Amino acid sequence: MSDSLNTQLIHHPYSPPVGFEAVAPGVHKASTVLFPNVRALRTQEWKDKSGYTYGLHGTPTTFTLEERIATLEGGRFCVLAPSGLSAVALVDMAFLRQGDELLIPDNAYGPGKAFAEGELKAWGISHRYFDAMNPADLASRLSPATRMVWLEAPGSITLEFPDVPALTEVVRQANRQRGASERPIITAFDNTWGAGIAFNAFDLGVDVCMQALTKYPSGGADVLMGSVVTREEQLHQAVLMTHMRLGLGVGANDAELVLRGLNSIGVRYHAQDATTRDLAAWMQQQPGVVKVLHPAMPDSPGHHVWRRDARAAACLFSAVFDESIAQDRIDAFCDALQLFRLGWSWAGPISLCAPYNVSSIRTAPWPYKGGLVRFAVGLEAAEDLRADLAQALPALTA
Repeated sequence: MSDSLNTQLIHHPYSPPVGFEAVAPGVHKASTVLFPNVRALRTQEWKDKSGYTYGLHGTPTTFTLEERIATLEGGRFCVLAPSGLSAVALVDMAFLRQGDELLIPDNAYGPGKAFAEGELKAWGISHRYFDAMNPADLASRLSPATRMVWLEAPGSITLEFPDVPALTEVVRQANRQRGASERPIITAFDNTWGAGIAFNAFDLGVDVCMQALTKYPSGGADVLMGSVVTREEQLHQAVLMTHMRLGLGVGANDAELVLRGLNSIGVRYHAQDATTRDLAAWMQQQPGVVKVLHPAMPDSPGHHVWRRDARAAACLFSAVFDESIAQDRIDAFCDALQLFRLGWSWAGPISLCAPYNVSSIRTAPWPYKGGLVRFAVGLEAAEDLRADLAQALPALTA
């Protein structure tokens, strides 16, 4: 080696000793991966995690996170995506082709529906909506062109809890009637709410499970990431190769933050669950509130299914107000809250709220005429959050 300081620094011979071990996994950052020889460059494999070839195809940090997310979801294989929505799009693009049909619950995550209405439609992939609370409605909408059914429990914003085993059984029956040469219908499940804690989605019969790691696995409201988990090798390979061709990747520091968040996900989930049930029950008793939607509330849609299939509930509840209360008064109530901040997303340490016009985001009629506010409960003390709601309620009638 020459006496050039630049060359000596770039090609420094020192390597740290092996055997270092700490609580936190190491953070490996790489686009370029170095190989010891040409044979390794030509033969090293990344698809089965036996080696490394390029930063997009995985590092020790992202492989570690994928394995832990697969365990969390009760699956075998995991692929990481830059956000929850990109994970939804990845699943759609992995399994749908021109001429295929996608069925989506009418109460599903709005941006996922928008992807179907925009990009998928432009690519010649049709979609229809079904009532997730009625397996017979799903059965009636299946057609020879149907190739995938999205499921979500509970529904976005309104939190109806569907009978997922009954819905997946409808799809299995349809697949049994198809010929051996026909592509089967895939069931894809958005498990962001359950987070792998409330229930095991694969045990409910789904084929593919995605999650917005932005929410509970991160827990800090400071990371965007998603995951797609499967149990079957064939399904995993379809997702993995689409992921590779799209060039999707996640940052090493983001993976580090999600790995750190996983250490406390169970504690946080159950703590926020307890506070949310407390506040939901209290809110139901307040004047002007006609309905509180939360799977653990006895009169919330699908409560009996939630009791049968789930072990816990996430940090969300929605309050429907009397139709006599104008939207500007509901907005004023939200503005008057001090601990509940206005913002999208949920499962972070700070409580959030947002008003919604449900009728504008559903094709089926919404049974309530009053406005709705969705609350996302953080990690603050339950009594402080209750007091915040109480001090803001007079704004509804001011």
